[in-house]
Amino acid sequence: MIRERICCGAGVLGGLLSAAFGGWDAALSTLMLFMGADYVTGMLVAGVFHRSPKTPGGALESRAGWKGLVRKGVTLVVVLAACRLDRLLGADFIRDGTVTAFVVNETVSILENAGLMGVPIPPALTRAIEVLRRREEEREDG
Repeated sequence: MIRERICCGAGVLGGLLSAAFGGWDAALSTLMLFMGADYVTGMLVAGVFHRSPKTPGGALESRAGWKGLVRKGVTLVVVLAACRLDRLLGADFIRDGTVTAFVVNETVSILENAGLMGVPIPPALTRAIEVLRRREEEREDG
């Protein structure tokens, strides 16, 4: 009985959050996945490779990790605000543009972390990120 209530509560909470963010679509899934990957790769850079540019010795530091989580949380607040602006204005591009910009930012950060670990970055991936950057700049200008 208690398990059903917990599952039901989690489902209701998940549905409410999903609705607040404009629905759980590929863009939001991608953002959440990339945010997690960026956080994990950042922790690996600091904890395993001791090359983090965010701490004096490059090592793992709880304060730096906490600041990273706070930034991810604020990113989601900005996406939520963009979603609400879309609804207010009857538009459908503000949230998508915001999410795309954050996905590009997370991708760049993941690649930076990979570079700090000595992972070679394929040129095709670098070009794809440039295409996304240009597309986002065009959206902002137009």
